[in-house]
Amino acid sequence: MANTYTQLYIQFVFSVKGRYNLVNEAFGEELEKVMCGIVSNHMCKTYAIYCNPDHTHIFIGMHPDISPSKLMEQVKSGSSKWVNEKRFVAGQFNWQKGFGAFTYSKSHIDRVVKYVLNQPQHHKKQSFKDEYLLLLEKFDVDYDTRYVFEFYD
Repeated sequence: MANTYTQLYIQFVFSVKGRYNLVNEAFGEELEKVMCGIVSNHMCKTYAIYCNPDHTHIFIGMHPDISPSKLMEQVKSGSSKWVNEKRFVAGQFNWQKGFGAFTYSKSHIDRVVKYVLNQPQHHKKQSFKDEYLLLLEKFDVDYDTRYVFEFYD
């Protein structure tokens, strides 16, 4: 794309359908690599990724030729297909509909990378629900609680 110059950094957050703890250590790292490959195939760059058992954080440098929604459609459908083909879970694996997308400036890259990679320690202190609602509030995102991820307390 001639004369198009961008600097677009987005942290995406999305959840396993039903919020089940289906992503485990046996295949989590390999799943992260699959997702990174999908991101790379769309000319974007993964800065950090972490698949928690029930949700994923992925921090990406976006290419202007693909929309955030289209990239997440590709990442979620491609990774679900991979998990199902490998039969890593009993039954059908899917991600919940929707995602959170939060933008950052270049000066925040290191901090966001550390945050994403520090997920296991982070969730010893804070639930995913609290984390996600705090992100929505921090970024001043209007939301309707009826349409936020399914949370089971």
